[in-house]
Amino acid sequence: MRGLSGLFVLACGLALAGCASSEEPPAQASVAEAANDPFEPMNRKIFDMNEGFDKVVLLPVAQVYVDVVPEPARDSVHNFLENLNLPITFANDLLQGEMTRAGQTLGRFTVNTTVGVGGLFDIASDWGIPDHQEDFGLTLGKWGVGEGPYLVVPFFGPDPPRDVTGQVVDIFLDPTTYVHIDHHIYWSAAREVAEAIDLRSRNIDNIESIERSSVDYYASLRSLYRQHRNNEIRDGKPDVASLPDF
Repeated sequence: MRGLSGLFVLACGLALAGCASSEEPPAQASVAEAANDPFEPMNRKIFDMNEGFDKVVLLPVAQVYVDVVPEPARDSVHNFLENLNLPITFANDLLQGEMTRAGQTLGRFTVNTTVGVGGLFDIASDWGIPDHQEDFGLTLGKWGVGEGPYLVVPFFGPDPPRDVTGQVVDIFLDPTTYVHIDHHIYWSAAREVAEAIDLRSRNIDNIESIERSSVDYYASLRSLYRQHRNNEIRDGKPDVASLPDF
């Protein structure tokens, strides 16, 4: 999460769920999840409002974007936006003490910014430099900070207190925050709207599949969002902490 634009965070929350769509969405929330959703009635109302916004505004725009813009051009836009976010990933790699991953992030940024023409082309992946993303919400999770009560924020989607804090800190970790250009607020808004459309357009089928197969769509997205965030905190490693003692 790179900023506080509601449009972007809503799309990102939906896309995170889409990333986990290879697993069958759970029909019901677990007891532990329900216990950590003390504001569920309010969250569900906000969730319904966000869904209406997605169906009326974000999804149609994303669909037109896919229909009108050729795939190579969409890929270049995606690569450019991802490259802009690499300094935030690099800073969080350092804060987590992940020097190897920090080196990979710096390598990707250097290669894609230069040889990749400002990040339009993902040359780093072709050269075998792996990609990953980090944000300060994940950094807090790796430091042992709990998620806090589950929240759904208007136009923001899933946004527990730990992630809200991370989004604010990431603003200060983003070098473009300190670039003084005319009408900086419009540049920032345009960037985040572009990220929202990019994320939503790349997850149209995934999200539709989750909604179609879910008995309780709200509970499914809540579970998938948490699964994805927890998996990122563990860097994809097995969750051995949840295993019983033998």
